[in-house]
Amino acid sequence: MNLFERSAEELLAISVPLAVKMMTRFLQDEVSKAGFSKVVLGLSGGIDSAVVAYLAARAFDRGQILAVLMPYKTSSPASLDDARRVVEQLDLPSEIVDITPMVDAFFAGDPEASALRRGNRMARERMCVLYDRSARDGALVIGTSNKTELLLGYGTQFGDMASAINPIGDLYKTQIRQVARYLGVPREIQEKPPSADLWADQTDEQELGFTYEEVDRLLYCMVDLQYSRRDLVNLGFAPRFIDAVAKRVRINQFKRRPPVIAKLSRRTIGVDFRYPRDWGL
Repeated sequence: MNLFERSAEELLAISVPLAVKMMTRFLQDEVSKAGFSKVVLGLSGGIDSAVVAYLAARAFDRGQILAVLMPYKTSSPASLDDARRVVEQLDLPSEIVDITPMVDAFFAGDPEASALRRGNRMARERMCVLYDRSARDGALVIGTSNKTELLLGYGTQFGDMASAINPIGDLYKTQIRQVARYLGVPREIQEKPPSADLWADQTDEQELGFTYEEVDRLLYCMVDLQYSRRDLVNLGFAPRFIDAVAKRVRINQFKRRPPVIAKLSRRTIGVDFRYPRDWGL
């Protein structure tokens, strides 16, 4: 069967029960290794954070989880409703923190700030709230960025891309949808257009210029299968699309790794001094 005769879900099909089991155990193991017993996550009303909430509910007792809902004044009311639906369905402890006063105060002296700057500030303000709750409650911050977003750099560094551990970072958006169905994430969340909800009527696919189905198919062949550019063209991908996506993956590498440190000593953090995560506290 030709690649383009298969849907992205068929091409990227996974054993969902096994993946859920692995991610659940990952959460339990990594939180414990870090010396924590509680977790905190941001709930946006989107499918990614909903999946993480459902995974956390499998991994921990309800009293060990805090879900934080952080709307801005332009956020869609439907997003807040969807986040509340997850909280109610899972019976999770939760807080609502309106980030409008903090973000507006930051831009009070710069009213002409672009939508990009404001969106980045919203994302970083939300992460500030989560890390404050982390310090207050002794809870580890759980990430909600998927593999598609991480590869494309479609997120804010030290904002929504930040976390202590991330259970879904190796799942493409297409695979997140498979997991969401299995976990019983509300259908309204599964079926709505993905959106960072940074301004009115914003959608991810409109901003990116392609659908998740299109880019997941390409990224899977490019990254996981390691096909060459020639192979990708022969498979039927448009050269311009290949080059645009490859450029995004390449230029956003800095977002996917800790800051690069200039090597001056015999053992440099992140270069020669790299202990495994289970080295111990």
